[in-house]
Amino acid sequence: MNWIWSNSDYILDKTIVHLGLSVPPVILAFVISLPIGWAANRYTRLRGIVLAVAGLFYAVPSFALLVVLPGLIGYSIRSNTNLIIGLTLYGIALMVRSVADGLQSVEADVRQSATAVGYSGWQRFWRVEIPLAGPVLLAGLRVVLVSTISLATVGGILGINGLGLLFNDGLQRDIMAEIVAGIVLTIAMALVLDGLLVLLGRALMPWTRGRSATRAGTPTVARQKVVAP
Repeated sequence: MNWIWSNSDYILDKTIVHLGLSVPPVILAFVISLPIGWAANRYTRLRGIVLAVAGLFYAVPSFALLVVLPGLIGYSIRSNTNLIIGLTLYGIALMVRSVADGLQSVEADVRQSATAVGYSGWQRFWRVEIPLAGPVLLAGLRVVLVSTISLATVGGILGINGLGLLFNDGLQRDIMAEIVAGIVLTIAMALVLDGLLVLLGRALMPWTRGRSATRAGTPTVARQKVVAP
């Protein structure tokens, strides 16, 4: 504990950097996955290929990807950009399936109803399909968030700043308190951000609150959105 108190500024710096490395890839992965997941859901033949490629890509070891990636993008192996791009790619690999599954869960009669009341394809996507697919998207985003925060620690092996450096430095200097601090802060960051994401989801999708609302509210709200644009 003495080491932690005497190095609180050092730990705080690593925590802030780790946060800065973890959040952008989650946002980028979500934004990029939306059109890819939409295309995978829209075109049946494309769906199998896209999801298979995403699944295979996620199986690539993170350390190997971060070593190979600089040769393709031109950044230093120890740059934050290298890590952010690598984490974004892993996030896309996870999020694409959630987007495709979420859009697929929207009932065909709801889409037809939206079209019948005058929604264009663009309006139907944003005002009907995305809200209905919201719970599935949120679940996928939570997985991406926790996974990204965990994977970001791999950067410490390469010398990239963040909580991963606490593991690496603690192992090299045999400081157990530093290792434990890195583990605890990584878990705590994942729990806090996941909790905030859940609260954001409840605020944006109030019909998902409570079991009764989940059973009866979702289709009702969905149809209300279609009938009364």
